Amino acid sequence: MSSWQDEVRGALDGLAYGARSAVSPSVLHGAAVELGWLTTHLAMYPLGVLGKAPGSRALPARLNLAGLGPAQRGLLVSDVRAAGTPILLAHGIIDNHTIFALMRRHLVRRGFSSLHTFSYSPLTLDVRRTAERMGAEIEAICEASGSDQIHVIGHSLGGLIARYYVQRLGGAERVHTCVTLGTPHQGTVAAKLLPWPLVKQVRPDSELMAELAEPAPDCRTRFLAFYSDVDQLIVPQRRARIRHPDLLASNVRVHGVGHLSLPFHGEVVHKITGVLAHLDEQPKTA
Repeated sequence: MSSWQDEVRGALDGLAYGARSAVSPSVLHGAAVELGWLTTHLAMYPLGVLGKAPGSRALPARLNLAGLGPAQRGLLVSDVRAAGTPILLAHGIIDNHTIFALMRRHLVRRGFSSLHTFSYSPLTLDVRRTAERMGAEIEAICEASGSDQIHVIGHSLGGLIARYYVQRLGGAERVHTCVTLGTPHQGTVAAKLLPWPLVKQVRPDSELMAELAEPAPDCRTRFLAFYSDVDQLIVPQRRARIRHPDLLASNVRVHGVGHLSLPFHGEVVHKITGVLAHLDEQPKTA
């Protein structure tokens, strides 16, 4: 059997896997929620195309707590280092910064004072080159802020770009915590349906996946990977987990939440803000 036939068969197997659970109550509920967020996101999407994301938001002077809400005041008083550590948000393929609109709002309310967005073109062809560009942007943010480290939150492909930078390009020296949402860490069978070069890189048997499976003994970044049991794009869904013996990774299973809905989901956002507020604790697997 030819490699082309193997790919088609693998893709069809993946579709059959998804179809077997497509009528379960959790999937139907997740689809309804996903549709609601999709409608909202489509309305916001042009704002991301026409303009850049808001720049970093600075809190009032460190010695003056006037104007801060209780949560902001609490984080600043309890851990000024956590409050000031920059956070970089990286969207998924064919998306933009508006996917993080709700999360940005919650992070600011929680007291985080330096929020940035990493954007890349939907015509991007290579994860490696995009990760190099992310690294350059992180260096610029650290230099401008005076911070030695940064957090990265990546949705879908944005999480894979961040992981590649951390694991393969020395980014562990800069990235304290890398949070991923619906990221194909072990590839996705659904990627076999499209011949696009970038999509080929997230197939389970790709060279990129093999490279990320290589040893990483010096990587001390803590990873937090959220994966959903009804993710439509990660097939099977468990492939959004990080399974690497050298990485400090915690995987959090989210029930009944679609791929697009993950950055908007209240429990997910609450978990992320809690983890980033405690720099020295390793998040527990759930």
